Amino acid sequence: MASEAEAASTPRAASGLLPRRLNALLLRSEALRGYLLLSPTMIVMIVTMCVPLGLTIAYSFWTQDYLDIDTSFTLANYESALTREIYRALLLRSLMISGTVTVITVLIAYPMAYFVAFHVHRNKLGWIILLSIPFLTSYLLRVFAWKVILGYEGVINSSLIGLGIIQEPLAVLLYNPTSVIITLTHAWAAFAILPIFVSLEKIDRSLLEAATDLGDGPVMRFLRVTLPLSLPGVIAASLMIFIPTVGDYVTPDLVGGRDGRMIANMIRAQFGRANNWPLGASLSLIMMCTVTIISLAYIWITSTLTKRIS
Repeated sequence: MASEAEAASTPRAASGLLPRRLNALLLRSEALRGYLLLSPTMIVMIVTMCVPLGLTIAYSFWTQDYLDIDTSFTLANYESALTREIYRALLLRSLMISGTVTVITVLIAYPMAYFVAFHVHRNKLGWIILLSIPFLTSYLLRVFAWKVILGYEGVINSSLIGLGIIQEPLAVLLYNPTSVIITLTHAWAAFAILPIFVSLEKIDRSLLEAATDLGDGPVMRFLRVTLPLSLPGVIAASLMIFIPTVGDYVTPDLVGGRDGRMIANMIRAQFGRANNWPLGASLSLIMMCTVTIISLAYIWITSTLTKRIS
């Protein structure tokens, strides 16, 4: 009887020992607790990001004849994507439009974030909400609103004609790269304001007082203290705008016209009407690699400049 009791108690003891050891390990390791909390999210991200990316990479080395996929390895898609002038022109135009949008948006967002961070002393959250309210509406509604504003019979043309400044509506306001830049700048402004504001809000005000005591005026104090310390927010805002706008196809499709098409419109066409998924996959990967290289170079350059300024 004693041996049977010992045999029955041994599995129970072993089963109770494992949770105790796991609890002790979790209590000792803060990193393990963090990974355990992140594990469901990481699994979802791996499944939803890595699997589609792997399929895209695989498709880029295949060929397609209408509905038939030839899985034989080939570099023909990359050769076509890199050698044909239309694809290179679209990629270059996309990078130029996104770069312009990034610069303009940051230049507009920085003064707004600076004002809230340094000149608003009460209810800063309310100001941030007020700045963000226009961007809580539908993205498509904002694009269509700019289409109405910039249209041939839109608000700008009607106002200029009413003031007698022009006699005929201006056709250059819509369906060109300029209209795409204007619309994207407005659409992504809120995403630039928030990281810059957070970076400015973290600046120690005693550093500004020390710079003033050492004889720096407002301009030099801004250039020597405020701007270098706020560069992390500027870098984050720039990347948050540049990376997604390169792949935007809705805005160019609605307000860009033929001259405002971007590389994402061609990729969409390859996956849609052209029914050439391998070529669309190769164009997507070329765009992703180009954006990644530019972003890493930008981070390295800005980090180097920040260290030198500091």
